Amino acid sequence: MTNDNQTLLPPEWLKQLSDPYAVLGISVTATEHQILKRYHSLAKQLHSESFLRSHEADKEFATSVFTYLIEPAYKLLKHPNSRNEIIAKLRLDAIFLQLLKDASLQTALAQELIQMPASEVDIFYEPAIASLAEAQYRSLVASYQITQQLRELNLVYFCLLAPNALVQENPIERTEPNIESVKLTLYEEKTVVNNYAQRHYQRGIHYVKQANWKSAVQELRDAIKLEPNNSDYLALLGFVHLKQNLTGMAKVYLRQALKLNPKQPLALKYTSRMKDEV
Repeated sequence: MTNDNQTLLPPEWLKQLSDPYAVLGISVTATEHQILKRYHSLAKQLHSESFLRSHEADKEFATSVFTYLIEPAYKLLKHPNSRNEIIAKLRLDAIFLQLLKDASLQTALAQELIQMPASEVDIFYEPAIASLAEAQYRSLVASYQITQQLRELNLVYFCLLAPNALVQENPIERTEPNIESVKLTLYEEKTVVNNYAQRHYQRGIHYVKQANWKSAVQELRDAIKLEPNNSDYLALLGFVHLKQNLTGMAKVYLRQALKLNPKQPLALKYTSRMKDEV
């Protein structure tokens, strides 16, 4: 039974386990809780009961994908030591990618990401992973290609990342600060962050009205650095990328904006337009 099911998956699918983060559709910065949450989500999505109206072959294929890809990928990422080994291997793969520069990249999102300065990588990387993950196993036929896109994004991320990032260090003992002063400080910092973010956003709007896309992108990215979960900032940045014919990047930001706020008007409008044009 086991061997029969395994043969349903082409050999190149099984090779995807070299990057279990890509198989699960999570970023390489994912926490243990996020890994477990994604695993449970995929277990539900690929369960045979989700394929009641499908052909028997589709049910068997979904079972094989879960048993021989999702399950092993989760086991590889369950433990910190194993995760560190996988990250070390991905870093090594990224070195070879750096030597080739972007010549070997097959997907548009990875090609766009590799052009970004290191300071802006996280702004694009996390939403891009989340966007691809949403569609990853909706169609089992397309899941292989989407997983390949995720793997390329992970490798580019390591290419651009500082050498010592993501290395887990022993926690440093700290003296316990005064709780009241911490609360006050956090409140003050949050207020300042919001004010600065809004200033960048307003300047971004000003540049959009002038069709000064380069300056608008810079201001909006600065705003998102301060408030990464603001759907208005993400939607406007998606719009700006669309105006520059950077469709891949536009989709990432617009979808992330809708994920945070399903009623965000700008994201709804232009996501709908892109669907109509396809």
